[in-house]
Amino acid sequence: MEPGLCVAELLGLFLCVGAWVCTLTTTILPQWLTLSTELLQTESYQLGLWQTCVVQDLGGIECRPYDSMLGLPGDIRLARILMCVAVATGLLGLLVPIPGLTYVNCCNGRGGERTKRVLRVLGGAFSFLAGIICLVPVSYMAHLTVLKFWDDTVPDIVPRWEFGEALFCGWTAGFLHVVGGIVLASSHFCYEEESDSKAPTSLEMQALNNTSQTRMAYV
Repeated sequence: MEPGLCVAELLGLFLCVGAWVCTLTTTILPQWLTLSTELLQTESYQLGLWQTCVVQDLGGIECRPYDSMLGLPGDIRLARILMCVAVATGLLGLLVPIPGLTYVNCCNGRGGERTKRVLRVLGGAFSFLAGIICLVPVSYMAHLTVLKFWDDTVPDIVPRWEFGEALFCGWTAGFLHVVGGIVLASSHFCYEEESDSKAPTSLEMQALNNTSQTRMAYV
């Protein structure tokens, strides 16, 4: 195996690990949306998928989980479900390709290399899918926030929600998942090119046949 091909595998797996950590962090963080008011400049509010928090300038923070899932707005419930699915799918994209790595002593029997390729491609597909699923709720929440922020029907004195750190972390997670999935799955085609380059050409086969016929005639 060429070292470059193994580096592509490890790079894709490394990106998947970073993407999964970012996805899990995005799901847990309460800073999906932030709000500051002019009446209480020493306090700011944070809205997440699982709880809301009040942050004071002195460093104190008080969080309160939601009382009921059924009483949540539709966008929060949708984001919860999709982010949990993204975490689970990203975990599959992280674990499935590990037995298919070059230096992992697994699937060494007959047809083992083909099994390794399937595992790598399948892991890349799971990672790519997790990235798309992660980007949907993050982008949807950002879209709703922009619409509400520029809503002309709301008086200017009413405070508006703004983007929180979790949204940027979610966009990073989705991008890493997509790139990691592509890199991991593309290693399959690299191995195909390598195997094709090692396959003997027709001229080489003809030369081998002529050599073997000459040896048989000599005997």
